[in-house]
Amino acid sequence: MHQLLLKNISQLVTVGTGGDRVKAGGAQRELGVMENASVLIENGVFRWIGTQGDAPPGLKEDITVIDASGKIALPGFVDSHTHLVFAGSREYEFAMRAGGKTYQQIAEQGGGILSTVHATRQATKRDLKRLAQGRLDAMLQQGTTTVEIKSGYGLDPDSEVKMLECIHELSEEQYSTVVATFLGAHAFPPEFRDSRDSYVDLVCDRMLPYVAKRRLAQFCDVFCESGYFSVDQSRRILLRAHELGIKLKVHADELAASGGSVLAAELRAASADHLEHIDSDGIALLKNAGTVATLLPGVSFFLNHGYAPARKLIDAGVPVALASDFNPGSCMSFSMPLMMTIACTHMGMTPEEAISASTINGAAALDLSDNYGSIEIGKKADIVLYDVPNYRYLIYHFGTNHVSLIIKHGVILEF
Repeated sequence: MHQLLLKNISQLVTVGTGGDRVKAGGAQRELGVMENASVLIENGVFRWIGTQGDAPPGLKEDITVIDASGKIALPGFVDSHTHLVFAGSREYEFAMRAGGKTYQQIAEQGGGILSTVHATRQATKRDLKRLAQGRLDAMLQQGTTTVEIKSGYGLDPDSEVKMLECIHELSEEQYSTVVATFLGAHAFPPEFRDSRDSYVDLVCDRMLPYVAKRRLAQFCDVFCESGYFSVDQSRRILLRAHELGIKLKVHADELAASGGSVLAAELRAASADHLEHIDSDGIALLKNAGTVATLLPGVSFFLNHGYAPARKLIDAGVPVALASDFNPGSCMSFSMPLMMTIACTHMGMTPEEAISASTINGAAALDLSDNYGSIEIGKKADIVLYDVPNYRYLIYHFGTNHVSLIIKHGVILEF
């Protein structure tokens, strides 16, 4: 039985839920901050939390003790929306946008999602895995301990399976907790440009059954957007995934009020992501469905377009999560502290709301909040120490990695 005691923590942010799976409304501001705190971890699980004057029960002689004086502690961040497995890069598109080209114009000139599809199809699984391992390690070093990774840069059966196998192997081999999402409906591949319903047939009749049989993904996602997958096409794919026992997510209302949020609520998806153009009806439906609104501030920042209405969503009682959407086209950053800074400066969120959104609500968007996203007795011991005077400083002093120590499942990680 291995024990690890963190003592003299200057400020412990538990993000405690009191047994709830998610934080919504005013609860997103409640972080459960403790001063001069101690945490006892046993066999990879939080076993005791108290102040420095309290004595943890049942300490063993061979316990490992860490003096966290001058540090703050938070749960490991949960990045619940990424496209981390891909080949190639698209810095040339960044230059085109800087020169005034729009996202759609770049796609019409051979850029966009299909550019990464070409590079990813050409890459071997070994190459994809090597690239992804480096990214996961870098994310860990910035405090992200749980990551969702989507497929969607293959868009044919073999390439999508290659990506999902890569993600599955990463989940088995890396310290990070990795959740796989099948996003075969990310875009229409060039070979199906003139027969889009036939591609939907392929996703429903071949890809999804194979993914389900081999248990390659916990979630199915769809890019429900004008010019991509219609509401009817998206519904068909998601219903098929549900029949096969795969949980649901939706890329919704990013480029316009496309009906994606309404569909996510109708099907009670775990999360509806993006939501830059969600309307009041969509907000009300998400609240009633209990669907997490996953907002992606890095995308709006990087593409210089409108931000999702975080303030309206939170005030309406919709649980809001933040994620990076790390991908080569619209957000080449996986820094969750940076996402929180942007959410506070451009989306009207408070630091407290941003922290809840990046921890417990991100875990809820992945159906993992029973074990991750907060520092509570019985949960997996994912905790990160930072060299900052208080939790608000972590978001205030942006562009710098303040991580001091990372503990994943009770294991102290060395980099």
